[in-house]
Amino acid sequence: MAINDTLLMMLVVGLIISFAILGIFIWGAKNGQFDDSEKMMGGLLFDSTDDLNDAKDKDERIKEAKKEHKKSKSPKE
Repeated sequence: MAINDTLLMMLVVGLIISFAILGIFIWGAKNGQFDDSEKMMGGLLFDSTDDLNDAKDKDERIKEAKKEHKKSKSPKE
């Protein structure tokens, strides 16, 4: 009986701690604790024109590849 009581207590304590950590994480996410606008704005300021053009080209290539993939998956009539 003592082992069953210990396991039950460990389960309850583990669940309480898990829900507390989840609650703290959700609270932090809602209050913007994980937002780093300084880093994002600094990245925009220090990117060169070539880096931005490369990123734009990469984005366009990805879109084209998705379109081609959709065309190849569409049923042939």
